Amino acid sequence: KQAQVLGMKHFPVFTQKAQTDVSYIANARKLLDMTDRIYPQFATHNAHTVAAILHMATDPKSYEFQRLHGMGEAMHKMVMQDNETRCRIYAPVGAHRDLLAYLVRRLLENGANSSFVNQIVDEDVAPEVVAADPFDSVSVEGHTITIGSDLYQPERINSLGFDLAHAPTLAQIDAARLQFETCKWAALPLLNGRTNPENSRDVINPANPNDIVGIAQFASLKDVKTAISKAKQWDAPVAKRAAILNKAADLYEANFGELFALLTREAGKTLLDCVAELREAVDFLRYYAAQATDDAPAGTALCISPWNFPLAIYSGQIAAALASGNAVLAKPAEQTSLMAYRAAQLLHEAGVPKHALQLLPGGGDIGGALTETPNLNIVAFTGSTGTAQRIRHSLAQNAPATPFIAETGGLNAMIVDSTALPEQAVAAIVESAFQSAGQRCSALRCLYVQEDIAPSFIKMLTGAMDTLAVGQPWDISTDLGPVIDEPARAKIAAHIEAHKTEIIHQLPTPHGGTFIAPTLIKVSGIADMEEEIFGPVLHLVTYKSHELDQIIDDINATGYGLTFGLHTRIDDRVQHVSDRIMAGNVYINRNQIGAIVGSQPFGGTGLSGTGPKAGGPDYLLRFRAGKSAGVAGEWSTTQIELPAITNKPQIIREHTLPGPTGESNRLSSMSRAPILCMGPGAGTAQAQAEAVNKLGGQAILVTGSIDPALLTDGPSYGGVLWWGDAQVTRAIDTALAQRTGPILPLITGQPDVGHALEERHICIDTTASGGNAALLGEVS
Repeated sequence: KQAQVLGMKHFPVFTQKAQTDVSYIANARKLLDMTDRIYPQFATHNAHTVAAILHMATDPKSYEFQRLHGMGEAMHKMVMQDNETRCRIYAPVGAHRDLLAYLVRRLLENGANSSFVNQIVDEDVAPEVVAADPFDSVSVEGHTITIGSDLYQPERINSLGFDLAHAPTLAQIDAARLQFETCKWAALPLLNGRTNPENSRDVINPANPNDIVGIAQFASLKDVKTAISKAKQWDAPVAKRAAILNKAADLYEANFGELFALLTREAGKTLLDCVAELREAVDFLRYYAAQATDDAPAGTALCISPWNFPLAIYSGQIAAALASGNAVLAKPAEQTSLMAYRAAQLLHEAGVPKHALQLLPGGGDIGGALTETPNLNIVAFTGSTGTAQRIRHSLAQNAPATPFIAETGGLNAMIVDSTALPEQAVAAIVESAFQSAGQRCSALRCLYVQEDIAPSFIKMLTGAMDTLAVGQPWDISTDLGPVIDEPARAKIAAHIEAHKTEIIHQLPTPHGGTFIAPTLIKVSGIADMEEEIFGPVLHLVTYKSHELDQIIDDINATGYGLTFGLHTRIDDRVQHVSDRIMAGNVYINRNQIGAIVGSQPFGGTGLSGTGPKAGGPDYLLRFRAGKSAGVAGEWSTTQIELPAITNKPQIIREHTLPGPTGESNRLSSMSRAPILCMGPGAGTAQAQAEAVNKLGGQAILVTGSIDPALLTDGPSYGGVLWWGDAQVTRAIDTALAQRTGPILPLITGQPDVGHALEERHICIDTTASGGNAALLGEVS
């Protein structure tokens, strides 16, 4: 599983039972040749293995057999009597809480079809099969487990993996990035025309204020106008677009040394995060290339990307838009302009035309100017909820009903109950809360631990925190680097200072740079968190077992719904909690970060996003031209109140996504809250409702003309359908933009499946109970 997750081409795993038997015998022979120095002990219940050792051994007193208490009794008794050998009986010793995983693993191993213990009591297995010589069987080609690079074949190859525990690989990485350790990059607008950059600033390494990484020249308002006027859709055949995106992915991988260096020096990323980011960017390019179709594009796409994933999210947005044939205006975060510029260069080098991809680095003024243009056909944004709402307001005023995909933040929680495996949960918590210095939208912010296990669990958690190395991200041994800049550091530090009396544990903070030490703070509940603290700060709550449902209600009450984690070994609890929690991505018995393209489509619900999920099957639909609406009618009556709704979401479709062994990835699409069908005209409203219902969604019809101003408040609809005149369209969209809470779309054409259905993803580590049953079932 680990090799598949890491994208390794090979893994040291036997995929046939006969291979393990041969290996056992080969190693036994080596040990028996060294009995003058060591005392071999052979634990086995396999009669063939016992016979092989008896055949190879010369002195029965120079070694011993071992068996588990209650197993292999008759066989070993016979062997001792006939051969004067020794047999030691062993049994597990320890507390009950430590026994379960061991017992489950034994059951899985002994219950496997290929197990000697299983076969010897199975009357359907012929004696010659049970007694088969493994040296004969091993030559027969058995089931082949998928290697990491082929995990998503035949659709696409997996991104290149890097084994950071392999010394030659580390040496290769060091050699590749060393030439960029002191390099100075430059970024400027990339337009399909003449550029007129205005402002420029030095880009400073957040881990080292003395390291000037390069200079970024920001676009001017004149550049914005030029880019908009020169934008042109990418009208190349779909096969050519896909080939160019795949070539860009290859170029990303070929330039890994430079990209790793730039990610580290500009964004403060550790080597582990650099690898993950490059792989995600490559996966996006190949995934969307494979999904490209000949459908007409939306037109001009504005892609606004964040600084915390300056290569992956930036590339993902652009790849989706380009795969669909759109013209792209890319507005990266100002903190990571150098990475955006270098990635755009590689995309152009791969063959993306300049008229199809233009880069506009800059601050909020450039982003604001771009969202004020009426020439946009779709906007993709990743960032804060507040910024998303401001963009929504601007679009309503300037480009009403423009499709808007927003992926925003969350107050992400995890629940750990008393049945969880503590070591596994602690490892997942440390990764979820502190990897990337906590600067992930998916990062864990609030941890609930059942009070029955809290004292020992917190001790284990703080001990794990103490093992984290906080420092220069260029160093291979570093676990956490800095936060992105001084304003971010100051905000996080102020939050920690305000809660200093509740600090449970805190690591030392390195000097220099914008570092924040990992911190654990005690709170009474998630309601104590007024906003997301975007850094390495974890808030901990203890709870009583009967409070579980109230905790779920409290988490849902925040309005956010991005990621959620649960650690438990009770299957009914997994089902109960995952059914009730309102989160776009749910993770069971593992960490809740690092969503994999194609395996774990990513995106939230409520205040955490609009959908559709990035890296999922419905994402490209929004980048294609919407189907035109039917002919609108007129209302002859007026309705003075908005219709009430009854939301009864149902799962409409569900399927398992590809991924590594030992992990279940299930994507469900359920009906959104009812979409308000406003016509105009009864016939039009009915046609709208039928279109929604056909997609599996819920619809509610008005019976007369509605004052758009009423839509600033009222029921939580899933969206609004309106096929009428432009003046009312603007009024409706303006009203929807003024609502508090989740962003609601105004749909002026035929709805797509993403309007009608909401995606939920559940990822379960199926090995958490003690073994990988699916993998054992594949062993021949």
